[in-house]
This record gives sequence, C-alpha cells and structure tokens, in this order.
Amino acid sequence: MAKVTAAELQSHFEHYQELAQREPVSVTDNGKESLVLLSADEYRRLKAIDTRQAFYVHSLPGDILADLESGYQGEPTPHLDHLMK
Repeated sequence: MAKVTAAELQSHFEHYQELAQREPVSVTDNGKESLVLLSADEYRRLKAIDTRQAFYVHSLPGDILADLESGYQGEPTPHLDHLMK
C-alpha cells in the first residue's frame, strides 16, 4: 500500500487518484494514518461482503436474542479466511 501525507495528496491529487485505481493509498496526517483512498470498485467489493446488521438491544429480533442467550456464535466461515490476510 502506498503512503502519502495529506499535504502531498492535495498537491498531487491526480497522481494519487490514478494510483488508488490500482492499489489503496494510505493518507497520513501528522504522522498518523487518517484515511485510505481506494477505488470505487474496491469499495463496492468490500461493502458487498459486509453483511452485518445493527440493532438496538430493545429491538433485537426474537431469533437473534435466542441465539445470543444460548451462546451461539454463528456458522464457521473458512471460505472467507483469505479476506483476513
């Protein structure tokens, strides 16, 4: 992953915009990573594999509440392990 300062990104945005089409670009601010610039296609790919849902505790569906009470942690997903590298 390429790394660039926020100031450098502003100065040469077109270059890093082009680079982000091929690989993520890490943007640092005061020496700390603050964001990652990536292509719209890569963003959509990542969003498509994120199937999480958020609920308030008081609005949990009964089946999810029963699973939590029983200690169920979901089905194993070894076919997704490659995404964690």
